[in-house]
Amino acid sequence: MNEVCSQVNDALERFLPEDWQVPAVLKDSMLYSLTAGGKRLRPLLVIAAAESLGGSREAAMPVACAVEMIHTYSLIHDDLPAMDNDDFRRGKPTNHKVYGEAAAILAGDGLLTHAFYSIAQASSRYHVPAEQTLAIVEELARYAGPAGMVGGQAADMEAEQGRTDLDGLRYIHEHKTGDLIVFALKAGARIASASPSQLLALERFGRSVGLAFQIQDDILDLTGDESKLGKSTQSDLKMQKVTYPYFLGLEASREEVAKLTSEARAVIADAGIPDPGRLLEISDFLLKRDH
Repeated sequence: MNEVCSQVNDALERFLPEDWQVPAVLKDSMLYSLTAGGKRLRPLLVIAAAESLGGSREAAMPVACAVEMIHTYSLIHDDLPAMDNDDFRRGKPTNHKVYGEAAAILAGDGLLTHAFYSIAQASSRYHVPAEQTLAIVEELARYAGPAGMVGGQAADMEAEQGRTDLDGLRYIHEHKTGDLIVFALKAGARIASASPSQLLALERFGRSVGLAFQIQDDILDLTGDESKLGKSTQSDLKMQKVTYPYFLGLEASREEVAKLTSEARAVIADAGIPDPGRLLEISDFLLKRDH
């Protein structure tokens, strides 16, 4: 994981072509959040899925960077005063606290659009078949858009304790968080020209892992160490947002994370994937994480 994160970070440092003329404040604002650290889970899943099917890490890297750009843009916008109004992200002041709201909005816009340019490089530079690249673009637009991550965020903005039920919360988690995790796995698999059955198995794996990941976030918001998390704890409680611990309690929420992780492992073990080891190890790591 450290090796992949280091390679992803190096690639993200050079995310804009050198000959492009980009206003300095925009470039600086984009880079500030893009290079602020984090687990790089989504790029890691792109590369792990590609390599599990014999694909090239080099060819997967532009797509890995693209999904991190989408994730980072969503965090910048999520932190804005009109949304969650957060002061810290990954242990640093949020983008709008450093560059102002207008620059932060534009940085998010820039990262969103540049992600699609980055995906195109998989074909133009690394000869990934055009039909696979087109499928990746189509799925990113779907999973990151109004029926996916953006829709999940919209539902999250409307959710309140006492008004949203567990099914509504599951919808939020599956789309706000899970859809981009599913995309990462399927995109990596497409780099390696996965079969339809392998893509379906990875989607099911991603659904379970994605929901487990977000429930663990709900748990850590109540029990985590702010110095490890890099952001304030109990923010969901202060904003009266619904969470799994709110509905089920902490112990039952932990049991749900373990159950979902077990389901994910079972799916991937029976998927006919040549080398699933890394994916299984990642699912275990996420189960035990404390930040």
